[in-house]
Amino acid sequence: MKIQRVWIDEGCISCSLCQDYCPEVFLVQDGEDCVIHEEAVRFYLEKEEDIHLAAEDCPVEVIKIVETALEDSAST
Repeated sequence: MKIQRVWIDEGCISCSLCQDYCPEVFLVQDGEDCVIHEEAVRFYLEKEEDIHLAAEDCPVEVIKIVETALEDSAST
């Protein structure tokens, strides 16, 4: 599987755990809700494991991931 999209649903508590796992993708500034870096897509393949760990360990389960099969992404 290949990560196609990552986003944050409503309900972020700004704990910064996701940023600790993968600062290339997640950003939490001054108590604001987490956002996804504009250039995050460049890191989806390289940081796939860290992104999944952040989503799994998110205390409020607001990190969402859409994946596609590798062969599907190669044909597009």
